[in-house]
Amino acid sequence: MVARGLRALRGALRAIAAAERRFSTRPARAPAMDYQDTIRTLNTLQTNASYLEQVKRERGDPQAQLEAMRGFLERSGLKVEDLDRLNIIHVTGTKGKGSVCAFTECILRSYGLKTGFYSSPHLVQVRERIRINGQPISKDLFSKYFWLVYNRLEETKDPACASMPAYFRFLTIMAFHVFLQEKVDLAVVEVGIGGAYDCTNIIRAPVVCGVSSLGIDHTSILGDTMEKIAWQKGGIFKPGVPAFTVAQPEGPLEVLRDRAQERECPLYLCPELDAFEGDNQALELGLAGAHQRSNAALALQLARTWLQLRGCRGLGELKEVPSGTELVGRLVPLAPTFRPTDAMIQGLRDTEWLGRTQVLPRGPVTWYLDGAHTTSSIQACVRWFRQAALNQDKPHDGSEVRVLLFNATGDRDTAALLKLLLPCHFDYAVFCPNFTEVSMASNADQQNFNVTLETALTRCLENQQKWTRLLEEKAGQDPWLSAPLRAGGLLQPPPARGTLLLVPPAPRPLNSPALVFPCLAQALRWVAQGRDPHLAAPAATGAHHPAASSGAVLLQEAAAIRVLVTGSLHLVGGVLRLLDPALSQ
Repeated sequence: MVARGLRALRGALRAIAAAERRFSTRPARAPAMDYQDTIRTLNTLQTNASYLEQVKRERGDPQAQLEAMRGFLERSGLKVEDLDRLNIIHVTGTKGKGSVCAFTECILRSYGLKTGFYSSPHLVQVRERIRINGQPISKDLFSKYFWLVYNRLEETKDPACASMPAYFRFLTIMAFHVFLQEKVDLAVVEVGIGGAYDCTNIIRAPVVCGVSSLGIDHTSILGDTMEKIAWQKGGIFKPGVPAFTVAQPEGPLEVLRDRAQERECPLYLCPELDAFEGDNQALELGLAGAHQRSNAALALQLARTWLQLRGCRGLGELKEVPSGTELVGRLVPLAPTFRPTDAMIQGLRDTEWLGRTQVLPRGPVTWYLDGAHTTSSIQACVRWFRQAALNQDKPHDGSEVRVLLFNATGDRDTAALLKLLLPCHFDYAVFCPNFTEVSMASNADQQNFNVTLETALTRCLENQQKWTRLLEEKAGQDPWLSAPLRAGGLLQPPPARGTLLLVPPAPRPLNSPALVFPCLAQALRWVAQGRDPHLAAPAATGAHHPAASSGAVLLQEAAAIRVLVTGSLHLVGGVLRLLDPALSQ
């Protein structure tokens, strides 16, 4: 069934394959290259064959991985001792670690400090990963430091080993160069994957560490249980360096405690944000969603500890407030609460972090963007979306259409994620790869040589079938299915070759149409039906198909269209690039 659907896209696949071939060779190195050429050179590190062979040899030996990273760092002109000058806050976790970093950076920036912030992945442009004072570094600055690091590594290469670090390792080294040479007061560094084996773990003396909520993710790398994942995350703990975590299940929390004891690291549990709110005055957060409260509580502890350990003066006095909570019997001692300063309050309020619980209202179309990609983060996303949609003004005639735009990458259990989204009562589900256009040749920032369009579309078609089966299991049980959709009807085989809209490739009854598009531009145009001023009306291609045409009518006539985009931060980034072209400038 999936194979039949893929045959309808062979023409599109040829286009993307040609683009991949065109940019798979490394361009000549020259500092005068423009930003896009710089990014294309960076992208060649995604498929560094010698590096992949090295990773295979080092698998299971974190010491070898960290030694390799230290070697690359030294070849670039830095030593691990140099990183001590960056006054680093090192943060790991499964869910919310990026939000914790964003809150922490904004709080400390509110004190007038010059901040560096390294995170991943990027949404629209790769330079988002390296920020100074909350803003992505400029294209000129990115190119300057890229070629500085790249040329040094080229000049010191050894034929006997990998001459270039892979993509994430390279950007990590580059970020350290940027922060040191731009003389930031501190650097907030987000772990890539895990902790113990992560290349950021060459940091030997952070000021403070944080562990956000744990969950199941990257199981092929980190392990298939929460305890195994907690062991990996605790790998960033350092002797004598205070660390904080949020409420965790008992088993993983025990593992974190044991890791902290092994490494002689003082570990504390953050009180809930309620404990910081006095006089019935709730703290205002720049990021929406109840789950952000624990992220904000962790950020407060990280920022306060950094300020104390760095002996900052004239930054607002921190007054201890007794927590009133007994520590007896606790796995991890509870950190003391305190009264947030005005700068802390302002930092929490001013925090922005695109693609996380973000709402973009565009007339009748409202886009809800959240890069959730684990079961627990999808659950939080569902709670946020249902509440956010509920708070929107209801159409007078009640004609509201809900659309899910979904994709997931890696080894994630998409059936489990999709099942959690059912309570949102979507009228349509749209599945699409993370490619903004069928050919990504003009957008080097979002090229990914590790994933082909054919592989991505196969995954989308599988997700389409999973969604259809989930709905069929609920058929006849849910009154929320609209009458036209309950009536169903049989869908026809897919359109002829060259048609860019796919529907289930075999006749089957369907409660809620599930569609597949080969790129985000096509998907967004169909969803918006010309009613979002930033998106053109959909082309006539595929409009003859029953599911497409009936859906178009409902979308065109609805007083309100609510679109949830979730499952992948890369998907959210592609959508943002199309909805807000200014982000690409």
